[in-house]
Amino acid sequence: MKRIILTGGGTAGHVTPNMALIPFLKEEGYDIQYIGSYNGIEKKLIEEMGISYHGISSGKLRRYFDLKNFSDPFKVVKGYAQASHLIKKMRPNIVFSKGGFVAVPVVLAAKRHHIPVIIHESDITPGLANKLCIPSATAVCCNFPETLKHLPEDKAVLSGSPIRQELFAGNREEGLRLCSFDGTKPVLLAMGGSLGAVAINNALRSNLEELLKQFDIIHLCGKGNYDSSLENMAGYKQFEYAKAELTHLFAASDLIISRAGANAICELLALKKPNILIPLPAAQSRGDQLLNAASFEKSGYSYVLQEEELNDDTLLRAIQYVYDEREEYIQALKESKLNDSIAIIMDLIRKYAKEKR
Repeated sequence: MKRIILTGGGTAGHVTPNMALIPFLKEEGYDIQYIGSYNGIEKKLIEEMGISYHGISSGKLRRYFDLKNFSDPFKVVKGYAQASHLIKKMRPNIVFSKGGFVAVPVVLAAKRHHIPVIIHESDITPGLANKLCIPSATAVCCNFPETLKHLPEDKAVLSGSPIRQELFAGNREEGLRLCSFDGTKPVLLAMGGSLGAVAINNALRSNLEELLKQFDIIHLCGKGNYDSSLENMAGYKQFEYAKAELTHLFAASDLIISRAGANAICELLALKKPNILIPLPAAQSRGDQLLNAASFEKSGYSYVLQEEELNDDTLLRAIQYVYDEREEYIQALKESKLNDSIAIIMDLIRKYAKEKR
């Protein structure tokens, strides 16, 4: 029996690429096991897919001072022992890691047991967890050409990000129906992640009157950001969070405003959606979204608007510009070489799992 262990967690971005691979792994007869944290977001998402899930202790490795820095190393050591026990018991052919701190003990334990490991790095520069894992990896996949210079040359593979196939199954008419739109106007979709983005929400809502003259608007505003005073506004539909309906909302959209998280923008690339990226500022992150957005802008996939420059005038001008030039953006998106990620990663899994057998 071929067996693979998937790992990764902490955020949805560390889980959804694994979820995208699962149907293809099943087709090839793999027994799929997942190692994640006890109660992370990955547990619910993976168990809903009917995959065997194994929780281990997980600590966070911080670059800043925190009292938990004194206790979390012990959690990592415990997680390593648990992962080592699971790997010895399950004897997988290969491990695929999407990253996050829970993946560190799994990858290190796999190396101890001489199990090939494939890592996927979403951002342009590897995060701390993946930096710790790269020496133990057999191959390291990445989304951006710029990432290759940060990786060992003999391990680096430019693959793009695995995209869930259900995202391609959306129906435009169903998306319009969910929003009570009649389809006579182009549709603008704005989103800021599962928790929303205050700057994007505020900028969009302050310009609704002007934008609704030209567009119908879908607003994924994030948990706790629903504005009931706008509930019955014609042409404007709010969702705190979209799950099953998301694929239809994407299908209905002609232009998308988004943060610049790696997985989110790779989905926009795969769906060939003209987009405006408003990356998380450096003061609120390690700067990965700024680099991601700059790469997509350089490739002609996106228009980038910095949050510090976001106001009524810049937002309206950006939306009008991208909509007017939408065909050029769509053509650039179609010409991308990062649209075969699942095929590339599955080839690597076959190669290294075969060597293990």
